[in-house]
Amino acid sequence: MTNPAQTAPPSAPSAPAAPRAAVATLSRELADFLIELSITLNKHAIYPNKHPLLDLAIYGVANRLALLFDEKRDSLSIGVARRQLIIEGVATDPLNPVLKELAQRLHKHHIGAIKFVRGITREELAEALAALALDPVRTEKPIGHDLDRIGDLWEHVRFFPLTYDRLQLIEDDGSGEPAGPDQMASSRATQLWIGLARAALVSDTSASSGPREEPDESTALEPATVARAIDEHQREEAYDQVIVGYLLQIGDELRTADGPEAVGLQRRVSRLVGSLKESTLEKLLEMGGDKAQRRKFLLDASQGVTVEAVIDLVKAASAAEGQTVSHSMLRMLSKLAHHPSSGGPRQKTDPTVRDVMRRLVDDWSLDDPNPEAYRRVLENMSTSRSESEAAASQAHPTECEPERMVQIAIEVGAMGPQVREAMSSLCKSGRAGVLLDMVESAPSADAGAPVWEFLLGQGILDTLLKQQRVDLPLVGRFARRVGISSAPALIAAATTYEDAKIRTQFYDLLHSLGDDAGSVISEKIPEAPPLVQRELLALLGRLGALPANFSANDYVLNPEPLVRREAVRLLLRDPSTRDSAAMTALFDQDDRVVFVGLTAAQEKCPSAAVDLIKHRVDRGELDSQLRTMGIRIVAQQRGPQTLEWLLGFVAGEARWPRRPKLRPSTPEMLAALSMITSGWSDDPAAAAAIRLAEQSKDSEVRAKVSRKRSGESEGSNQT
Repeated sequence: MTNPAQTAPPSAPSAPAAPRAAVATLSRELADFLIELSITLNKHAIYPNKHPLLDLAIYGVANRLALLFDEKRDSLSIGVARRQLIIEGVATDPLNPVLKELAQRLHKHHIGAIKFVRGITREELAEALAALALDPVRTEKPIGHDLDRIGDLWEHVRFFPLTYDRLQLIEDDGSGEPAGPDQMASSRATQLWIGLARAALVSDTSASSGPREEPDESTALEPATVARAIDEHQREEAYDQVIVGYLLQIGDELRTADGPEAVGLQRRVSRLVGSLKESTLEKLLEMGGDKAQRRKFLLDASQGVTVEAVIDLVKAASAAEGQTVSHSMLRMLSKLAHHPSSGGPRQKTDPTVRDVMRRLVDDWSLDDPNPEAYRRVLENMSTSRSESEAAASQAHPTECEPERMVQIAIEVGAMGPQVREAMSSLCKSGRAGVLLDMVESAPSADAGAPVWEFLLGQGILDTLLKQQRVDLPLVGRFARRVGISSAPALIAAATTYEDAKIRTQFYDLLHSLGDDAGSVISEKIPEAPPLVQRELLALLGRLGALPANFSANDYVLNPEPLVRREAVRLLLRDPSTRDSAAMTALFDQDDRVVFVGLTAAQEKCPSAAVDLIKHRVDRGELDSQLRTMGIRIVAQQRGPQTLEWLLGFVAGEARWPRRPKLRPSTPEMLAALSMITSGWSDDPAAAAAIRLAEQSKDSEVRAKVSRKRSGESEGSNQT
């Protein structure tokens, strides 16, 4: 299921040819799931909704998806390229017709990635697949352009858009002049770079609430712009899958492409690698498959990028692999890259570099024998810097000095102005997490106490929460150590975000503080907007106990239905208020609140609620699903009056001759017939209705009766 092997260009005679690396392949389960998904989408175009074959196909996809969710996988993300898919770092074969068609179908909907989350139901899956099966040309908007509406439809299916309208293919201008060094003709190399840029610059649906600054049209394709977009993206597996997929294809293209049309791609990729943060490049290579696929990508990319980019890739790959490459070798190559032996322009590729890379990544297994401080000094010496930069580095302490000073102070138990200055320097440089690491790894609580008191005095938690891009894992570590006093700041920070996903992460952090956070949460509910009120009430419901000074009765009459719904759910937890809360919900005018009341009545129905449910069902004030629930709840009250009420949904009198007549088949009629058959099959008053149902031409009506009859027959045979 991976890209087919292609013949590499011959190496120079001076360097031995590197053997091809093994290609990572999809697991059988993932491959079968993708095939089943593609076939099911095709069946949507053939069969109408609710067709038995279509239902069977959706059932097969749902089963395969359920098998993929295990204790190590709570979600499944699929990246989308123009002709192939990327799943768990592996790109599918662009020549496979079934998977190619699936990728093209998703790409036409301007979808960059799709994510399935554990807990998805068959109904959600069926609705999402039905939306994907629609021809985007015949709809008002493709899914990728309609996420404001689509995003709220399904809780366990998420779509990520792939659209950046200002990026178009670079076409020849017709002047006949040769392309510049950074220009690319309209070719596969161009298509790949445009695809990577579109994926990188797509609006981040999980990013911070502030508006994202769009790059200028003239710089949108620049490697630095693309690298900055990837670095600043909130890490989301589905987004990374798309980026990894394009990088794998670009690596293969760098190995095989030749001529002027490939020069632009080579230059841009080299600049992209050099502009990316080390942590980002590490993460992308880590997602790029197993060791074999990483090795293949490194060897492919080395054919068309600069020596500096090659070294950056090797460093990132070694970190992703958890191994150490010889830093002396990397420093030597870096120095040679800055000082080429020949006086002419540096070549785009060097067979010797490719051979060195192959030897480096072939079997790295030895630990670095050099001390960390010694290694940093060597790296600084081997870095090409100007005289002014060198002078500046001698005038000020090196980067590791503040950290070392604080570490020594903790070990010897001595604090002073210089140590405080070192801690301030670390905080100003955005390395407060390093100080927290020292506190947590201190020999004793007393040894790390001065550093922790310094962090508290600096208000470091408030500082972290005010950053443009909040480091939530670091905030979580600080908040859990601060305790319940951090709750007000966390709630205030959560309300500033429009993205529900980010707010949910803050709520999870508040929940981890324990039940004591309930009093702070309840105090913030009255002043919060309706959307946040609903979420804070739901958060209270997740706690083991409600705060003593809180009453959900204050919100059961709130103008916002979803706030009322959460308030009712809280009241249903208390046995003393359960019946009154259920009655309040059943009186509500919003179906979502009524549903909560009916659900509670299914377990234990208050006596006063029976007449209310019958009244609302008879007046048609509820939708079909709620009326059906109401019929089943009322049917739990065995008695002649209940039977008479149920018969009203099943049979009526014909005008002439005046005799019983079966009513049309509706969800309410079928529910009433099912209740009559199961509870009153031997009652003479129900005999006529049951007989009419047995003689009905509607198979679904007959099935409601035959099911009960077959059960009675089996019981008598066993007797």
